[in-house]
Amino acid sequence: MTLNADMDPAANSSDDDSTAKFDRDELVRGWREYESRQPRAVPVLKYAAKTDMGQVRENNEDKFDWYEPEDPALLAARGCLFLVGDGIGGAQAGQIASEMTAKLVISGYYNDGAEEVQLALYNAITSANDRVYHLAQMIPERNGMGTTLTAVVFQEERAIIAQVGDSRAYLIRQGAIQQITHDHSWVEENVRAGLMTREDAETSPFRNVITRSVGAASEVYPEFFEAHLIPGDTWVLCSDGLTGYVKDDELLQIAGASAPSEAVRQFIELANSRGGRDNITVFIIRIDDILRPVASEAPGQLDSTPDSTSAKPASGLRRLFGRAG
Repeated sequence: MTLNADMDPAANSSDDDSTAKFDRDELVRGWREYESRQPRAVPVLKYAAKTDMGQVRENNEDKFDWYEPEDPALLAARGCLFLVGDGIGGAQAGQIASEMTAKLVISGYYNDGAEEVQLALYNAITSANDRVYHLAQMIPERNGMGTTLTAVVFQEERAIIAQVGDSRAYLIRQGAIQQITHDHSWVEENVRAGLMTREDAETSPFRNVITRSVGAASEVYPEFFEAHLIPGDTWVLCSDGLTGYVKDDELLQIAGASAPSEAVRQFIELANSRGGRDNITVFIIRIDDILRPVASEAPGQLDSTPDSTSAKPASGLRRLFGRAG
C-alpha cells in the first residue's frame, strides 16, 4: 500500500480552526461518491465516554469524539469512528490541538475518497497533522502544540485502530484484557528494546515523554492494528490520566462487569481518588451483537448470527491475541 501525505497544509485553513463549529455540510461533500450498498454486517454498539479535569490541572487538554453514520452506504464503506486525544503544549495550546485534531480527523476520514479504510484514516491523520502544525508555526505561543490520538473504526466485522502517542486502546474479550496499542513514549521504547525494566519505566521521571504526536512536528507516523469483531467484545480507549492510576486488571474488572456509562463513572472517580494529577478521559464501546443480511429475505434486512472467536490480523499489521512480544 502506498500512503500519500502530499497535501497543502495551508489549504482551507485559518486561525479560527480551533473554534469553528463542526460543519456537517462539509463533512458530507464526498458521501455521494461511495458505492450504494447495504453493509454486509452491522455491529450493534453500546458506548459511553467521560472526561475530567482531574484534581490538579486548571484546564482539560483531553478530548473524545465519535461519529456514527446513518446512511447505509457510508456505514458500509467507513463504519463508526471513535477517538481519544490528550493535548500537549502550554497556554492552552494542547486543548486547541486535541479539539482541532478530533474535528479534522472525523471530517477528513469520512470525506476521503480512498477505498481502503486504513488509507482513509491515515490520510485524515496526516492532513490534521499538517493543519495543526501549520497553525502552531503561525502563532508563536502555540509552537510545539500537539496531541496524542487513539482512534478506532468499527467497520462491518472488523476494527481498525490508529495510534499516535501514549493514549491507549484495550480489548476485553472472553474474560481477558489485551492492550492493543503500543505507547509511543521514551520509556516504552526503552522497555521494548530491553534497555529498561517495566518497573523502572513506571517510576521514571521521563515516563510522560512521548515520541510521536499529531501536530508537534511536520510529519506524523501513525501505527495501525486490526481485529475481527465478535459479540461481547468491550473496547476501552483512554488517556494516560487513567492508566497512570488504574491497572489493567482493574480495567478488566470494572469494564467487564459494568455497563459502559457506569464503568466510565467508576474509572474517573477511581483515578481522582488516587491523585488525579492529570486530565482523565475514558471511552468504552461494547459490541452487543453483529447483524448480518439474511439471504432469503428482502435486501437490507438484517439478522443476528453467531461469530467466530478468532482475531483477524491484517496484512502488514500485528496479530492481536497471541501476539509475541
